[in-house]
Amino acid sequence: MKIIADENMPLVQELFGGFGEVITAPGRGISPALVADADILLVRSVTKVDSRLLAGSRVKFVGTATIGTDHLDLSWLAAQSITWASAPGCNAAAVADYVIAALSAVEPDWVQQTIAIVGCGNAGGGVYRRLTALGVNVLCFDPFLDVASGLPLVTFDEALDADILCLHTPLTRDGPHPSWHLFDTHALSRLKPGAVLLNAGRGEVVDNGALLEAISDRGLRAVLDVWEGEPHINTRLLDRVALGTPHIAGYSLEGRLRGSLMIHEALRHWLGEGEPVTLTALLAQLIGAAAAPQALACSVSSTLPELVLAAYDPRRDDQALRQALADAAPELAGATFDSLRKHYPWRREFSHFALADALPAELGRQLQAAGFTTGAVPC
Repeated sequence: MKIIADENMPLVQELFGGFGEVITAPGRGISPALVADADILLVRSVTKVDSRLLAGSRVKFVGTATIGTDHLDLSWLAAQSITWASAPGCNAAAVADYVIAALSAVEPDWVQQTIAIVGCGNAGGGVYRRLTALGVNVLCFDPFLDVASGLPLVTFDEALDADILCLHTPLTRDGPHPSWHLFDTHALSRLKPGAVLLNAGRGEVVDNGALLEAISDRGLRAVLDVWEGEPHINTRLLDRVALGTPHIAGYSLEGRLRGSLMIHEALRHWLGEGEPVTLTALLAQLIGAAAAPQALACSVSSTLPELVLAAYDPRRDDQALRQALADAAPELAGATFDSLRKHYPWRREFSHFALADALPAELGRQLQAAGFTTGAVPC
């Protein structure tokens, strides 16, 4: 079989080479000509998979190593009897890490604030569980859930009254509750002056032009990992956000490997062949002894934000994005944005970091709630 795969899928040759010939390409460069004689297509979120890409090809299986599927035309795939698979939840832990780290960078007392989560699926639900374990007052808006979910559901207007809003909704343009430009001029005008708006879902959920005006007019603070028009983002908006990163919230090493593994498992079942692979085995293959828990320097005077940012500081990603775009010629801005994602350094999840059991009890509890491993190494 011939397999076309996004080159940003880690260990794609090692995982899928046993099924056939694997040819990798940039996600935005996967074209009808490239897939015409392919049997399997493996993508991430930047490849639009629809009739324009696949009509006339022999592709019978599409796997996306991502939580979201808004880049797949699922109705068309079903009509063509093309099997598809996604990786729901693969990077939910990484996104929760990102949210906690980003808030620690821009709002050190965020644990004391009221936080509204918009979109409570795999990623948003993971953020909810972390925040509630930390004792944060959390509100949830998701029109597709009801009281049986057990979540503290509120209306959209009630969510807008929160101090911090975290957006994790997929992108939809139709149906009963479309999310495209959910945060438009009107919604943004309802937010508290100085409120924090964090978007780690889909860029087009927020009207970026209206957000730029709201930052100027109302002093809103924005944390954007996703942008309208990616990879050609609004650099004027980047200049004004509190924190801006190049769509890497879910880009932990573990999260990316989980995505590949989940598609490998789906393909294995579809074909009825191949052996299962574990995350532990993949990590050992990729980084060897470095897969063991890493000690994180700490002291009895350490605080939660300090230790969070010692494990992962998104301000480094912010600085890298700003510097790269400042150095790039305007016509290369999109390629520069994509290059930052392609060459993103390995980022380990909080669970990889071990902290001492000698820490103050409350701090140790907070760190466990935030996702760290405790009690494994001396401080």
